[in-house]
Amino acid sequence: MWSFNRERDASKIDVKEIEWLGPFSWIGYENQNNLEKMPDLEGIYLMTFQYKDGYLVGGAGITKSTKSRFKRHTTEFKSGNYTVLNVMSAEKGERDEIWHGWQYARTHREEFIERKEEILKSVDEHLKSYRIFIAKISEKRIRERFEAAIMYYIYCCKEPWAEVADRGMFLNGRHNFEMPIKIKNISKYDFFGLPETLEI
Repeated sequence: MWSFNRERDASKIDVKEIEWLGPFSWIGYENQNNLEKMPDLEGIYLMTFQYKDGYLVGGAGITKSTKSRFKRHTTEFKSGNYTVLNVMSAEKGERDEIWHGWQYARTHREEFIERKEEILKSVDEHLKSYRIFIAKISEKRIRERFEAAIMYYIYCCKEPWAEVADRGMFLNGRHNFEMPIKIKNISKYDFFGLPETLEI
């Protein structure tokens, strides 16, 4: 089986320009944050907070339909299954959890029920504050590799703001039998967590 060798195969690496559209509102919060309504697209998305003179990437995801995907995300947030952050802290590049989702949420349902009103109020603040960016990508495998490369980049970053992003995602990065692709990210905005060029 063919295996990529950087010394031998580096000149074969393809370069793709990816344009990031946005910022868009989280679905259902357009009247609260005065952001443009999110289009229904197939591709990869960034969930960001405003930070300094740009946007801080709090997470990335892939989907065949942003409309369906974000409706599912909303359900998970409001069911207590996702982590909810203090927005004021996130916008300073600091991680401050109001509620910890994932496995903790599954084993602490009574706590969620007791704090439900407080947590749901914080969910609304969290979702209202998100700025969503989307890149249209039709190939599923490219989306998977791109998502993984973004999150690995954040996980390996030593900047304090990198802690805002959730850990523990299932990621399906490039295998060595796949040729790397160099991505040039095109946007008029600056991102913390998304470099101008990224190999996937």
